Amino acid sequence: MYDDMNQNGYQGFDPNNSTTYHYNYTNQQSGPAAPQPPKPKKSHRGAGKVVALVLCCALVGGGAGIGGAAAFSALNRAPQSSTTIYRNDTPTTQVNIKDADGLTKMSLEEIYASYVNSCVCVNAQVVMQQGWQQYQGTSAGSGFIISEDGYIVTNYHVIDGASAIKVTLNNGESYDATYIGGEELNDVAVLKIDVSGLKPVVLGDSDSLVVGEQVSTIGNALGSYSFSQTSGYVSGVGRTVTMSDGTVMNMIQTNCTINSGNSGGPLFDQYGRVVGITSAKLSNNGDSSSASIEGIGFAIPLNDVIDIITDYMQYGYVTGRPYMGILNPTDTGSYAQIFGWPEGVYVNDVEEGSCAETAGIQSGDIITKIDDTDITGVSQLTSVKNSYRAGDTVTVTVFRAGEYLELTLTFDEETNTTQSQTQQDPAPQQTSSGNWGGYGGGFDPWDYFFG
Repeated sequence: MYDDMNQNGYQGFDPNNSTTYHYNYTNQQSGPAAPQPPKPKKSHRGAGKVVALVLCCALVGGGAGIGGAAAFSALNRAPQSSTTIYRNDTPTTQVNIKDADGLTKMSLEEIYASYVNSCVCVNAQVVMQQGWQQYQGTSAGSGFIISEDGYIVTNYHVIDGASAIKVTLNNGESYDATYIGGEELNDVAVLKIDVSGLKPVVLGDSDSLVVGEQVSTIGNALGSYSFSQTSGYVSGVGRTVTMSDGTVMNMIQTNCTINSGNSGGPLFDQYGRVVGITSAKLSNNGDSSSASIEGIGFAIPLNDVIDIITDYMQYGYVTGRPYMGILNPTDTGSYAQIFGWPEGVYVNDVEEGSCAETAGIQSGDIITKIDDTDITGVSQLTSVKNSYRAGDTVTVTVFRAGEYLELTLTFDEETNTTQSQTQQDPAPQQTSSGNWGGYGGGFDPWDYFFG
């Protein structure tokens, strides 16, 4: 802020730093100018300092009040050729370290100080594929400690295709991590390091989040700026995000800055509890013909995956998950029009002894409906199936030999063995540095990118 005090001087004042700058100029009087002594030649460096002072005042200058009055008095006392600078150092703020109790709101400084040691950087060695060539690459992501004995949560896409995983703590110590389990469907993975006495995060209730509530995250931004904190607000809850393979996920929308490398990091609520896993952001992928997208990030609600996480920790696989025993299903796609088939899922094979075989589903059947839900593709079949639990009984409608049949099926439980049949181990991806794949779903030119 500029404040012309009088015709003979200039004063700028910054109330935040209690810094006052005075610049005095001599008025031009009428009549012949009095001879002036030659001015010493100033170096460019000195001139730069003056400009910097003026610029600083313009950017952060404050108002008048008590500080302005004091500066005015000093200006009147100062010689015409002098420059007076006042400085007042701000006392160092003491940040309290405490545990989240769900009752007391914590400042962003307190959340960071209390739980930065509960956050980790995750680096994975992956095999990359480009055309006919394979090469070794590195992915970078984030994670958070969920137990004192070294269990860590991250995104599945951070370690997808990993041949080796290393976890780095805030104190700089690095450890080899063991992959306990994970799944692409919910984009969650559990790792384990052989360390005890760690400080875990405190878990919260993601269903209690409301739009406008403050949230923050700590992560390994761009794989280089480790343990960076960003903050924002809940922009939306219950957002439906369609992945590139058609899988639909429920997400928390936030304007926290989420970049590549932030994937797998914790999303803290205003009480310092983890309520989500930062996962993706919306980007126009550099398309200059479209408006720039800013501040649209997504996190997986903790309540959606906490049972999966604890099952991996306790059993090594997810319990209670329904299993059908349909092998190599494919979308009918364009074949539906060519052969006069209905839209649905074509059954290539059925596992012997599975609930699908018991229900009477055969190779060559086309699944068109489960209960009252139309099935249009494999991704939807998977989503609908996972909305049930093992032991639930449903009606499966199939198209066979020109007619529709209704079959009764009771889901089996997906065990560690059946999971390995339906979901392969982490597979190589054509990408690098954690910016993997995309929650695309045909949103051209808008693409969802993993953080």
